[in-house]
Amino acid sequence: MQLAFAPELKAFREEAASWLNEQLSGPFKAIRGQTNQVDNVEERRAWEAALGEARWSVIGWPEQWGGRGASIAQQIIFAEEYARAKGPPRAGHLGVELLGPTLIAMGSEEQKARFLPDIATGKAIWCQGYSEPGAGSDLANVKTRARLEGDKYIIDGQKIWTSMGTIADWCFVVARTEPGSVGNKGLSFLMVPMDQPGVDARPIRQMTGEAEFAEVFFDGAEALAIDRIGAEGEGWKVAMALLGFERGVSTLAQQMQFRNELDDIIAIAKANGSAQDPITRQKIAKAHAGLKIMRYNALRMLSGGENNPDLTGAAYTYKLYWSQWHKSLGELAMEVMGQQGETGINEERFDSLTTMYLMARSDTIYAGT
Repeated sequence: MQLAFAPELKAFREEAASWLNEQLSGPFKAIRGQTNQVDNVEERRAWEAALGEARWSVIGWPEQWGGRGASIAQQIIFAEEYARAKGPPRAGHLGVELLGPTLIAMGSEEQKARFLPDIATGKAIWCQGYSEPGAGSDLANVKTRARLEGDKYIIDGQKIWTSMGTIADWCFVVARTEPGSVGNKGLSFLMVPMDQPGVDARPIRQMTGEAEFAEVFFDGAEALAIDRIGAEGEGWKVAMALLGFERGVSTLAQQMQFRNELDDIIAIAKANGSAQDPITRQKIAKAHAGLKIMRYNALRMLSGGENNPDLTGAAYTYKLYWSQWHKSLGELAMEVMGQQGETGINEERFDSLTTMYLMARSDTIYAGT
């Protein structure tokens, strides 16, 4: 099995790295290396616009929708270089990585023309209206209701753990449109504008001090019937197709971010002398080996997954592996930092490794269990 990139991709990698480093050392230096998704909102929107203007935002999309028609290998390379350059978390990632590909695969031509350009150019930030207080791990148990009145749906209900909910322009919502239906039957997939009466997004403060999540209340909110993806009652099919896009080239970028975190841990261990402890050195070596295993497994999935349905289960195994590995990495970071890791930069923010340790507690839950 070939686990290296073809030589002809070297120029593409150099082009991507050059652009990213130039931008993140220049006009966007202030947000380089940031980990919070809802800080510096205007700069983050400007960054999304810059990516779109240079056609780096959605490189895997067709050119007509703002992409480059990039191959899987090119998408992986850009994702890796983005993480290596310490680009900030994408404010538009839910539109770029989840809704956009779903629209391309399942949306009408009118929907593509209406929504894809704004995602590609950073004009529209999206959030995801899936989980509810009683329907998190049991997503099919959603209670949010939507009734069709003329050419609009009227929506009532509540969503929770809505990433980017306080800054998003739009939300894609799974709602029950067939009264009396249960489970995954009678659901529809609606695209809902956030800036309207009847939508109330309330931030949820996390133990990291950040408020990336929100709970969103719908009280008579409206969505156009033409903004429903798929047929009425087939929302589960669309919702599951969207989640399929969550296991893709971003896995390699994720691993590059893990590499950055491990490098930071090693640097601290060398500086404070804990690298001389044989147990600490063993744990660092184990983390390094685990990272290599993840990379090889991710490349294996991406190199043949489309033509080999037997690899589908590998994505579930990969999720279990990386989430447990990352939790252990957070624990290692706290061991190496000692008391330094228990004090925040200020009363609202911890440093990046402490934040990683705290956030890693949720890795085993989000994005599917």
